[in-house]
Amino acid sequence: MQHRLTAPQFTVKPLVLALAATGLLASQPLFAQGSEQSDNGDSERELPAIYVIGKEENAALRQPGAVSIVNLEQLELNQPRSTEDILRTVPGVTVKPEEESAIVANIGVRGLSSADYKTLILEDGVPVAPGLFVGNGRYYNPRVQRMEGIEILKGAASLRYGPSTIGGVINYVTRQPADGVQLSLRGGSFNSREATLEAGGSSPSGDAVFGILATRDESDGFMDKGYGMTDIVLKTGLQIGNNQSLSLKYSDYKSDANISYRGVFLNEYYADSRDNPAPDDWLLSGRRSVDLNHEWEISDTARLNTLVYGSETWRDYWRFNTNNAASAAARSWVYTDALNGNNRSFERFGVESRLQVEHSLFGMTSEAELGLRYMTETMDDVTVAATRVTPRTGPLSKDVRDSADSLALYGQNLLQLTENVALTAGLRIEKYEQGRKDRRRTAAQGATAGSSNTEYLPGLGLTWQFTPELQLFASAYKAFSPALNSDALDGLEDQQLDAERSVNMEVGLRGGSGRLSYEMAAFRMDFDNQIIPANSNSQFQRTNGGATLHQGLELGAGFDLGAGFSINGNTTWIPDAEFDGNRYNANGSINTPDGNRITYTPEWTGNLSLDYSVGGLRSSVNLHHTGEQYTDVANTVAIAESLTGFYTGRIKGYTLLDLNMVYEVNSQLSFSGSIRNLADKRYMASLRQGIYVGTERSVDAGFVYRF
Repeated sequence: MQHRLTAPQFTVKPLVLALAATGLLASQPLFAQGSEQSDNGDSERELPAIYVIGKEENAALRQPGAVSIVNLEQLELNQPRSTEDILRTVPGVTVKPEEESAIVANIGVRGLSSADYKTLILEDGVPVAPGLFVGNGRYYNPRVQRMEGIEILKGAASLRYGPSTIGGVINYVTRQPADGVQLSLRGGSFNSREATLEAGGSSPSGDAVFGILATRDESDGFMDKGYGMTDIVLKTGLQIGNNQSLSLKYSDYKSDANISYRGVFLNEYYADSRDNPAPDDWLLSGRRSVDLNHEWEISDTARLNTLVYGSETWRDYWRFNTNNAASAAARSWVYTDALNGNNRSFERFGVESRLQVEHSLFGMTSEAELGLRYMTETMDDVTVAATRVTPRTGPLSKDVRDSADSLALYGQNLLQLTENVALTAGLRIEKYEQGRKDRRRTAAQGATAGSSNTEYLPGLGLTWQFTPELQLFASAYKAFSPALNSDALDGLEDQQLDAERSVNMEVGLRGGSGRLSYEMAAFRMDFDNQIIPANSNSQFQRTNGGATLHQGLELGAGFDLGAGFSINGNTTWIPDAEFDGNRYNANGSINTPDGNRITYTPEWTGNLSLDYSVGGLRSSVNLHHTGEQYTDVANTVAIAESLTGFYTGRIKGYTLLDLNMVYEVNSQLSFSGSIRNLADKRYMASLRQGIYVGTERSVDAGFVYRF
């Protein structure tokens, strides 16, 4: 049998269901309310959107956990090439760099490995990962050019948004349509060139709006890891009467990247190799999605949001096989003429409604939120055995379909105990069923397997406003990350893997006085089980890894120095991110040693920036530090290579210096420039099948013109 994979065609099912749901919602009776007006009398409306923190001035003060918000001004000044570039500046967040484009994202929070995925990532409230249950792969990373802000929420309030909130929630907020046309051009090192066109318009009344943002980004890439990406986002919205509004977002993303799991050998690293270690390997990926958001202001004290979403994501990973013996002798990868297409495609459909009500409980002001979410996911996982002569076609050596259905019910109530003290209590119930089918087997051969689970996740939070300049916050909650189909149903057997469950606690202070603002938090995450994945690079296979403990401190502060200067910094100290107790293999040997550190969890990370603004000029000098990290659970110190080319060992910490500048000539034209890794620091960013080298010094320059 010959098999050729191409990007799947976008099905109409998600869009049809979305439009049907909207028709039902829009048919609800309309309640008259005054419309929002701008100062000039024109109607000025914003499309319905899901925010995990909120846009109100005091939104952060309402959260019983640490929060960080990256606004549009910060994005424009920092000029990130990817979401990883900007997230690494956030307290508690670490990244495991692979390529400067960050097509594949590796993000960790508060001692959770950046090679894992226990932090929920959303875009406008919709899950970004291709599969939350079937396969939480990092195969899609939204492009930072479409963002106007990023919200990072930790603590008990994150329970409202889904599973895998052990590290909290990261929500990317995409740009709202604006009247006019804007063109952005940028180019720089590695023959990088990027163009973004943004255009929008509205009806004379402002009740209907439309916008498009299109980006094309190409580069030869550091170490000749070239890529080309196209990203298109369409947004439109409509005001229905005075109290209902509707928004529709369609996005289409495609990327072809000359990247691989393979890095350079140790001798090549020290010889300062600049060659792509896998010149013929390609990762082809894409995503199409439709999101429909309906907002109904039922009354002055009640609002209903309904979000309907559907997406298709695909990742075709074509990698040539290697002759390991010859590679070890040559101290460089020696490839054969055989290659595999490790190709996966995902489909997701979800409906989620949130009702927010202000009411009185025991005579005290109270705010309740009730929610219900249904989601279904599938993943087709195939392996195509190809050759150099026929590089994108061949017989199937694997053909598996994974599926998952989940139903979640959640409720939260904020009770204002006194004028300064608020208590928030919540509960999330998540029921999910997972299935796997091997389509190369018959029913008599045992082609299917299944598993089901229900999680009960309570949370409790407190905010106490001691003074206008000082607030205490605290929370405790239970969070979980499901065992994915690839682990839970490996070998078409229920592996009896428990979900990863953690009891999380934190306490902190935030506030400001005069020119000073700050937030600090102490946190503890106590796992009763961490799963060692079936596809782990270590010797441990599909096992409940046992108890782990993560605890540390976050501190962030900013100070206005005057005369246009300001300084901002943060640091995260995680002394404990370790296995709590030995766990043994069936033969009696230890597979997770007591006290060993979790992989890719630096003890120290920190950021420091000095900003200067005068007239139309904004500039910053940024310093970023990532501490040393272990890359395997055995906590190997010396960099070592296995017979199959997997590298382990402790990688050294590194400190990078960046410079950024934006100059606004007038309201229409602005110029920008940046230098990353100014000192040209050479460092090991991560290990896998070889060494991933950190990106060398790079320079970007560009301009924005608003028509």
